Amino acid sequence: MTLHVFGHRNPDTDAICSAIAYADFLQRTTRPDAVAGSCGPPNERTEFALRKAGLQPPRITMDVRPELRDICKRDVICARSDEVFYEVYQRMNHHGIRSIPVLDDSKHLIGLVTLLDLLELVFQGGVDPIQSRQVRTNLDKVVSVLGGSFQHSIDTGRNDELIVTVGAMSAEGFTHRMKQFPAERLLVVSGDRPTIQLPALEMGVRGLVVTGGYELSSGLLHLAQARGVTVICSPFDTATTTMRIKAARLIDEVVDRDFMSLPGKLPVTTARNQIYRSPQSVFPVLEGPELIGVLSKSDLVNPPQPELVLVDHNELSQAVAGAEEADIVEVLDHHRLGGSLKSSGPMRFFMEPVGSTCTLVAQKFRTAQIDPSPGIALCMASGIISDTLFLRSPTATEADREILDWLQSLCDVDLKEFADEFFQVGSALRTCTPEKVVREDCKEFEEAGRQFSISQIEEIGFDLFWQRQDELAAALEAMAAENGYEFSALLVTDIASNGSLLLLSNEPEGWDEINYPQLEDNLYELKNVVSRKKQLLPLIISLLETAPATPN
Repeated sequence: MTLHVFGHRNPDTDAICSAIAYADFLQRTTRPDAVAGSCGPPNERTEFALRKAGLQPPRITMDVRPELRDICKRDVICARSDEVFYEVYQRMNHHGIRSIPVLDDSKHLIGLVTLLDLLELVFQGGVDPIQSRQVRTNLDKVVSVLGGSFQHSIDTGRNDELIVTVGAMSAEGFTHRMKQFPAERLLVVSGDRPTIQLPALEMGVRGLVVTGGYELSSGLLHLAQARGVTVICSPFDTATTTMRIKAARLIDEVVDRDFMSLPGKLPVTTARNQIYRSPQSVFPVLEGPELIGVLSKSDLVNPPQPELVLVDHNELSQAVAGAEEADIVEVLDHHRLGGSLKSSGPMRFFMEPVGSTCTLVAQKFRTAQIDPSPGIALCMASGIISDTLFLRSPTATEADREILDWLQSLCDVDLKEFADEFFQVGSALRTCTPEKVVREDCKEFEEAGRQFSISQIEEIGFDLFWQRQDELAAALEAMAAENGYEFSALLVTDIASNGSLLLLSNEPEGWDEINYPQLEDNLYELKNVVSRKKQLLPLIISLLETAPATPN
């Protein structure tokens, strides 16, 4: 399966750019199947950066739990409703399958046929002298199954309810038997016996099959032409020919049209519950009316897990939905180590105290002596510029500065000019609803059983914040209530002054120990605080440790 490289939920520029760049690095080194994914759409600044870099945003995937379209067998062996037993049985036997989907002329699924269903065709009628002779088919199919040829043909593609009679008795007795059935339904099987062939032709039977590789004499052929009788030459003896004609029965009458099909987007866990009690052995998987694959119950017992690389986070609470059911093969991050990540096997875990995950990705390129393309270089530079406020944040390290200098040598644009444009683009307070503002770059945390969230936006000045303060406070309260958080916080950072305002949905126990000026209820001024990771989160954790959680 594909290796998916994901940043955290509500992704910021570093999360998306590090996913794109690391997927590119993996494609060029060890995993050509690596693709970047995103848990949500990029914000306006990230879109600006990707446009400048000439890169497409990653595909948005909100849940990585495998769906049926991910695990079904795509190379589907099918039958058509106008095929016969012999054709379908040969195909099933060749591929070792016991059930097969049946399509109509438009290639739409109409039903299923099992091997037992097909055998009913051969033994249809049992020992009943009339029903056991009946074969619904057309003469084209009969010739195909026999590997024979027409000596004379009339309307051979028409489907008929044929009655097969074998000329294996005296001419007088056989003539008497033929008269018991409608001549237009009779298909007479005979060896090189003119005494049998003559009365059959005179009666004007539907068809005459001459076995043993023989043909009608010219006189009898003229009679067949005059009476409108189709003549078929079979290379087999009479017994074999008769069995093969029975194998030319059309399958449409045994197609099971009351069956269960499943949509391709159905999660595997949901499908497992739906098919558990079904007697079907094969389940068609559809996208709209189109058959895209099939699966069996055994395919759902231990389906392949999606493979993930997590960048810019290491906690399952921040990961794409379904990550807990995936095979996380690697983590590349610059945040604190969370306690929720578990794996069933070993994984690569790379964590460094730098200002941006893009710094770590760029180091991978540099160590491998692989120069990224100018677009990927600018992509990584964008993540560093965003997360370190162009190296002005206290999270910025010498490694970030060194890597940004290296990336400048590979970029087609001046990074200082780019950074000025980057921060002027995409004010969340100017363009987004309050609900989107508080969710745009939001991370969930849990400390000692206490859940909370911290969102962060960067602005130039606080003018727009003061205009929208009340609606932002209401959006924070709603988000906290919706997710069961003890509180939610929004850090509004002024890029120009390198300071922030902190807005809370409510103040938890222990908050009165905060050593920053309170401007209003639930609003604080945090001078020189610009980093959620290195400054605000440690402050909040220290405050929470001073008091127990407030009971719900």
